[in-house]
Amino acid sequence: MLSSWIANVIHKERFKAGSINFILCSDDYLLQINQAYLKHDTYTDIITFNHSEDPETIEGDIYISIERIKENASNLNIPFEKELQRVLVHGILHLTGYSDKTDKQKKVMRKKEDDCLEMIDS
Repeated sequence: MLSSWIANVIHKERFKAGSINFILCSDDYLLQINQAYLKHDTYTDIITFNHSEDPETIEGDIYISIERIKENASNLNIPFEKELQRVLVHGILHLTGYSDKTDKQKKVMRKKEDDCLEMIDS
């Protein structure tokens, strides 16, 4: 079910799916990646690396901290699965070109996440 939903999101964004790896890991492991590659010394729930050489195909590695997902879900009082789905699609949206560096971009990203999450329930 998740794979077909993700495929539908990619298709809706007008891309083809290449090799996409979801790596579920610990806070500490993701912190090490954040420090080594992005020079950020903070915990995060997701880091996405785009490896595509074809502008029509998305490929990449999406690292997700399970500990962050659990804590975020608890703080938001939502099911773990729903928060995991949001973070999964967040990574996919990064691979399709969406950013969340500015407040405006964050607002657009959140709207896209919500639209994508509606697709999984339909």
